[in-house]
Amino acid sequence: MARRTKEDADATRNALLDAAELVFYEKGVARASLSEIAQTAGATRGAIYWHFKDKVDLFNAMMDRATLPLERVCNAGEAAHAREPLAQLRGMVELLLRSIVSDAHMRRVFEIALYRVEYVSELRGVRERHLAAHARFQALLERNLSLAAAQASLALPMPAAMAAAGLHALFNGLLQSWLLGEASFDLPATGRAAVDAYLRGLGFHV
Repeated sequence: MARRTKEDADATRNALLDAAELVFYEKGVARASLSEIAQTAGATRGAIYWHFKDKVDLFNAMMDRATLPLERVCNAGEAAHAREPLAQLRGMVELLLRSIVSDAHMRRVFEIALYRVEYVSELRGVRERHLAAHARFQALLERNLSLAAAQASLALPMPAAMAAAGLHALFNGLLQSWLLGEASFDLPATGRAAVDAYLRGLGFHV
């Protein structure tokens, strides 16, 4: 019986996350109400408060569910030995872009995070989450660029932190353009070509 109860609770939680994803996507996070989300899920507001503290907690849980695969990629990048840091960096960026293309949940929550969140009122805390995620990804890019430059005995034309910021901006720009343009170009192929061109501009042979 306890197992069945947990399965029911997990099913309700996932239904609420599915509903939040749909309502946030359609109305924006600030305009979406918990009542609408509960109604879409076929649940009650009480069910939401049983599983989530508030709208921000629900938003973060929705993001976590979709982006955990991306976090695993970053964790693997941080934990891996630095024998081929440049290949690791290129592979990581391509895998991230391919994952966003192939996973509908991930694609939708990225679009919500980029275009349907206003950092006002109760949602100010969401900004801190985004800043932390950006900082972590950029630090991983900087680490790999530094290791790759040392391995190739290459003097970068700018500090590694600046080079990482530029590469991060390239990644974000491609992603935002692809989402805004409703997948009007091949994101992984374009990303691969653009990243390689950027790396060649830094002096790497790719």
